[in-house]
Amino acid sequence: MKDKKVQFITQFAALIAVEAIFCFTPLGSLPAFGPIVATLMMIPVIITSLVLGMAAGAAMGAVAGLFSFMVWTFTPPSPITAFLFTPFYYLGEYSGNFGSLVICFVPRILAGAVAAVVYNACMRISDKNEVFKMAAASALGSLANTFGVMGGIWMFFAEQYSALAGRSMPAIIAFTVLTSGIPEAVVAAVLCPAVSKPLRILIRKN
Repeated sequence: MKDKKVQFITQFAALIAVEAIFCFTPLGSLPAFGPIVATLMMIPVIITSLVLGMAAGAAMGAVAGLFSFMVWTFTPPSPITAFLFTPFYYLGEYSGNFGSLVICFVPRILAGAVAAVVYNACMRISDKNEVFKMAAASALGSLANTFGVMGGIWMFFAEQYSALAGRSMPAIIAFTVLTSGIPEAVVAAVLCPAVSKPLRILIRKN
């Protein structure tokens, strides 16, 4: 039992280190289509869910939220929209609030939970085609983050964000899903099973 706990802590810590690299360095993003950029921040969260379970995945989502909060507070990639993710940043008349924390944390936690729930539900139906089920769970987990973030923005900052973007919220959400959400889901569907499947086999052997 003690060895299992040590193994779990070691694996979780290693995934936190990968999450930190993706959040705090340029390695956390990659070009998807031309100027569009897909973030890799959800990859360690989803892998944690697939390998270590839903509770660990949700906890890794909270870690991702914390790292994201730190980035948007101290070194925001886009100062114009930083107030959406941290209550300690403002742009003229626009300022963050409690909703900023909800947007920063809840979608990340939700991504880990959704990926695990989908994967476990699929595996209860049949244990065949595990990689395909991991891919589906990974894509849906990534999309849960995208829709969670955009839904939170709509809930807490619809008027401010629409004014800044010069578009309606439905148009903003559609554009974000097409240019970022779908590429991120595709990347997650490819990378997460490629890493999670060997890790699960390795853990079973140990």
